[in-house]
This record gives sequence, C-alpha cells and structure tokens, in this order.
Amino acid sequence: MFSRRLSWLHISMVQAIQDAFWGFSERFWTPVIWLPPNVTWNDLKSTEAARYGTTSDIYLPILFSFVLIFIRIIVERFIFCPIAVAYGLKPQIKRSSLVNNPTLEKAYLSSRKGKLSKKEMQGLLKQVDMTERQIERWMRLRFSQDRPSKTVKFTETAWRMLFYIVAFAYGLYCLWDKPWLSNIQHCWIGYPFEHTLTDDVWWYYMLELSFYWSLTLQHFQNVRRKDFWEMFVHHVATICLLVFSLVVNFTRVGTLVLVIHDIADIFLEGGKLMQYIRYTKACDTLFAIFLLIWIVSRLGYFPFWIIRSSLFEAYTFIPFFPVWYIFNGLLCTLLFLHVVWTYYILRILWRKFSGIEISDSRSSNSELSEDEINTNGSTSTPDNRDG
Repeated sequence: MFSRRLSWLHISMVQAIQDAFWGFSERFWTPVIWLPPNVTWNDLKSTEAARYGTTSDIYLPILFSFVLIFIRIIVERFIFCPIAVAYGLKPQIKRSSLVNNPTLEKAYLSSRKGKLSKKEMQGLLKQVDMTERQIERWMRLRFSQDRPSKTVKFTETAWRMLFYIVAFAYGLYCLWDKPWLSNIQHCWIGYPFEHTLTDDVWWYYMLELSFYWSLTLQHFQNVRRKDFWEMFVHHVATICLLVFSLVVNFTRVGTLVLVIHDIADIFLEGGKLMQYIRYTKACDTLFAIFLLIWIVSRLGYFPFWIIRSSLFEAYTFIPFFPVWYIFNGLLCTLLFLHVVWTYYILRILWRKFSGIEISDSRSSNSELSEDEINTNGSTSTPDNRDG
C-alpha cells in the first residue's frame, strides 16, 4: 500500500514538473515576440515538402556536447599530448614536495593567486611558525601547482584549432551554393515561409551549438585567461543567438555569422601552438594572417555588412516585430567583445614593436614558467608580464 502511494506521488511530481516546464515554454515562445505579425507556430510546422526549426531542436546539441567532450578527451590524450611531448613540452610540471598547512591553504584559497596584503601577512605570521619569506615561497609553490602546464595549453589549443578547421570547411560546403552568401538581402527576402531548413544547415547548427555548449560546460575547467568572463559572455551570447535564430528561422544570417567567426580563430589557435613549441617565425606569420583576417571579418564584414543589413535593410522585407531587439542586441554584444579583443591584439602589436616576443595576451598574469620550478622546490618571483 505504501509503495503504491509512493509511486503515485512520484508520478504526480513528474507530471507537475512537466506541466510547469511546458507552461513556461509556451509563455516564453509566444508568437507575439518571436514571429512576424499574423504568423503563428502552426504556420511553421514542418512537412515533407518544407522543414523549419523547432524548439525541440535546441535540446539535441546539449546531448551532442557530451559526445564532443568525450571525443575531445580522447583526441587530446592520445593524439595532441604525444605531439606536444614530441616537440619538447613536458607532460607534467615536476612539483616539489609541499608541506601541507591548513592555515596557509585557507589563506591561499581566499587570496588572488597567493598574493597577500600586508595585513594578511601579519595575521599569518602570528598563526604559523614561519618567516615572511617562507610564507611567500609556500604561496608561490602552491600557485604553481594550480597553474596548467604548457602541454595542457597546447592540447586545448590544438583541439580548438581542429574544430575551427572542420567547422569552417563544413560551413563553406553548406554555403557555397546558397544565394545569401553573395547577397545578404536573401537573408530577409521571403521570410519566414521560404526560409526552409536544409539538412546541411541543420547539421551545421548542431555542430556549432554542440561545440559552444561543450566550451561553456568546460569553461571553468579550462585554462583560466585574462578574458575569462568576456569569453564566458561570448559563449552564452553565441548559444542564445544560435538557439533563437534556429527556432525563428533566421538560420541564413546565422550561418554567415558562424563562418566569418571560425576563419580567424584557425590562425589565432595555430599561432598559439607555434608559440608554445617556440617556432617564432611561424608564430609571427600566423599572427599576421590572423590580424588581417580579424580586421576584415570581425571589424569590417561583421558590423558593416551583417549588422548594418540587420539594422537597416531587413525592415524593407520583413515587418517589424520585437525579436529584432533581441537579435540585434546579441549581435552588438558580439561586436563589443570584438572591440575588447582588438584592444588585446593591439597590446600584442605594441609588445612586438617594443622588441618583446609575441605571446598569448589572454594568458593569466604572473604565470611561472615550467623551468622556474626547481627540483629543490625554489621558485623565481613571477613578473607582471603577459603570457
């Protein structure tokens, strides 16, 4: 009797959760916001002759992202890690034995990279039987244990470059015969009924969404860089842009945004790989190519062709409806991030012309090199340079 009541309670709770979810989904995807006037979701139901994006499509990439994470782990461990070692990168940083000290550990976790204020240092001197120099050395060693090795950076970068190559190649394959690749007005002409979703574009969206979901899910585990939060905002904005454009059938302009973003990242990641293995000339060459493509695609094509068309041309083909605020807001968010990253790029150029070796300006400050950690446990003081 008790088990029957428990089973009935379980079924009731599941049903209540489902009802609440679908009720929220129905209110969220209201046609008043997401569709042009006098158009409903029933008008955009897929048939054998025409296929449109649906809300059910947005959940598949979340599942696919776990498959992509599994593939990434395999590829990084069994392909990119051996390549890194073959080029002289150490598989692991040799760590010295660090005496466990709960008091110092607590202070380290509450500090920023083990840097202590004078007040914090004075408090620790009263709690532990150590000199100020010994505490500073302990903090440096503790920080070095959290810092990823160059091999980890190499494998992460190689995985991203591999994906961008595959995604860009497949994106060109999808768009090569599409009219909106050469004439952006086709992103708006005939919307929404003539904007059917082809299989190749659908898989292109699944691939890109799965990748950005995987990056977002692993963002707090990957190497932490200076633009940590900017990159997180970028991932979230990109996912929102892809999800919304898929559901409301703005996939044409979505594919253009994707393909111009992937091409520059190929050369950025390639340049960082060359930096890690100390191929300076190759690094400089790839960075120069990246800079040229970045300026043309991110600061030229994206704002003055795509955003301009979305802001000023689309209204001549499509009646205004509230979703324009959402899409143009997300596009402008990406543009703002491009401007921020351009600032980082200009810093790299300044470093280069100042006679400093080009490095990844997104790397965290005060990183210790692998060779700075000696087998006897001493460390050199980290400087304030990037990379």
